[in-house]
Amino acid sequence: MHSIPGRFLIVGCGSIGRRHIRNLLNLGVKEIVAFDVRPEQRRDVTTALGVDTVERLESAWEREPDVVIVAAPTSLHVSLALKGAFRRCHLFIEKPLSNCWESVDRLLDVVQRSALVTLVGCNMRFHPGLVTIKDLLREQAVGRVLAARVEVGQYLPDWHPWEDYRQSYSACNRLGGGVILDAIHEIDYIRWLLGDVVAATCLAGKLSQLEIETEDMAAILLRFQNGAMGEVHLDYIQRAYSRTCQVIGEEGTIHWDYTAGQVRWYSAHTRQWKLFSNPPQWEANQMYIDEMRHFLNCLARKETPIVDVFEAARVLQIALAAKASAQQLRWIELGGQFWTSSATL
Repeated sequence: MHSIPGRFLIVGCGSIGRRHIRNLLNLGVKEIVAFDVRPEQRRDVTTALGVDTVERLESAWEREPDVVIVAAPTSLHVSLALKGAFRRCHLFIEKPLSNCWESVDRLLDVVQRSALVTLVGCNMRFHPGLVTIKDLLREQAVGRVLAARVEVGQYLPDWHPWEDYRQSYSACNRLGGGVILDAIHEIDYIRWLLGDVVAATCLAGKLSQLEIETEDMAAILLRFQNGAMGEVHLDYIQRAYSRTCQVIGEEGTIHWDYTAGQVRWYSAHTRQWKLFSNPPQWEANQMYIDEMRHFLNCLARKETPIVDVFEAARVLQIALAAKASAQQLRWIELGGQFWTSSATL
């Protein structure tokens, strides 16, 4: 393993923050300090992981970190990232990049001017099933792609059964919750597979009896630059976890089922299905390990970030367009480089 660059500051010690700390430790990172506004979270990190914590964010900056990992609620991502960027810290930001466009342009500008290494936490890009699909499409295994259908759903109270879902950021508009932003992985990877999106429309709302103020279901239609169509279904409601992707091409079909751990490819030429399974003993945390290893390699300038803040901004653009479409009941055109805050929400 290459030498680990510098001191790491983890901002946010919830479940994903602790996961990143564990994986960093396993990857050989030794200089870590963590901050969370909640004393019990700081205690858990110190007790369970042996990592030093600080009670105030200002104290963390005094440690002069080189890298900041932002794992706080979504609505705080950009403001915290800016605090790090102004101090010339490289950035790992959990998905989504933000819950609105405010200050995103400013962050992009600081990152570009300071030549910072950035990665946004889209761990699904490291899933072996989706990597297999990407490889098959690169090889034109199904010919010209015409459409894709992706979906994910899980009952929100089952996400973190150890805590009250009504108190989670997912349930709160102010913190950036709602299934469109929470499940932005699907928007990210359908764009990764099919290319840039030029227009979006969406139906979304709170349909269930969950005690939340955010949308619990969304149905998004996308038009891609290459003419393909995309369907994205997201929900907090399904009682049995489901996550699938189907890609339809002129010369075949690809189907992925997360729960089954399988990709199936049908070729119109052979008229047969071929099966690709996850590696033996593969576990979900491997995605996060591979993601963090990739980030460390990017910091060492050995790899190029697969999802930097600029890529993540384009995905956020689509999510915000979907939210605007659901409110306005119309198609949103995604013209220009980025969809700016001047658009009416």
